[in-house]
Amino acid sequence: MRRTEKANYPIVLLCRVLHAARSSSYYAWREGEAARQARRAADDALAHEITVLHTASRRAYGVPRIHAELRRLGHRVNRKRIARVMRERDIRGVTRRKHRSLTRPDVKARPAPDLIGRDFHAERPGIELVGDIAHLPTAEGWLCLVCWLDLATREVVGYAMADHHRAELVVDALAMAYGRGGLEPKCVIHSDRGSEYTSAQFIDRIRELGTRQQSCGRTGSCFGNAAAESFWDLLKAEIGTRTWPDRATARAEVFTFIETFYNRRRLRKHKPFGYLTPAETRQRHQHTLAA
Repeated sequence: MRRTEKANYPIVLLCRVLHAARSSSYYAWREGEAARQARRAADDALAHEITVLHTASRRAYGVPRIHAELRRLGHRVNRKRIARVMRERDIRGVTRRKHRSLTRPDVKARPAPDLIGRDFHAERPGIELVGDIAHLPTAEGWLCLVCWLDLATREVVGYAMADHHRAELVVDALAMAYGRGGLEPKCVIHSDRGSEYTSAQFIDRIRELGTRQQSCGRTGSCFGNAAAESFWDLLKAEIGTRTWPDRATARAEVFTFIETFYNRRRLRKHKPFGYLTPAETRQRHQHTLAA
């Protein structure tokens, strides 16, 4: 029943035509108009907050992480309400796609045993790393990216990029992880069975770093290195899988994603600690150990 019709027809007649009770329908609706306007204004304000956070996340966050970010900012908002507001305004997070493995095993090399056993959980930083290689398309050709993740924090502690995927690329990334990751003796260095990871150069580098232990997953199975595969899916989904104009542009964007967003700003749900960034998770582990 529209308020404009009140000037043309009596309220009693309108309620009779619509088979509605005058006291419980029209007047109740009219008295609730102020509350509805207040709810719409509150939803608009919430939508603005969500849009700001969604844009800051590179349009990657869905309902769970938007909810976690709002809680971190002190806003106590129901998760279902956030889902409704995002759905009504068509605000969506990134959905990851499945990618086939590009691992090329060295059939002549003798791979190391699997010391992880698909248990991608570490009690503290510096005791278990996982690594893999991704290929990013550019107009100049492929840009190869190697990353090492700490399983306790899922922080990218070492990475390297080049126009090739020879063994020195994974060695350079491991050297970076050793310098900034605080690796402990007997730290497990886990990867797939690609020729880069079974090369003499890589094995010798592990030995030079001390008593680190090499570990390799099974050939042809993405589950043997699932944590690293999951990171590639995340990176390609949130950075945007496309062809960059040149390798320099791709390198700059990958660097920005890892250093300014993923390690320091992107929330991840950690079982003991809740939603934290990888850097915050490392700090929380360090404080726990110190205590």
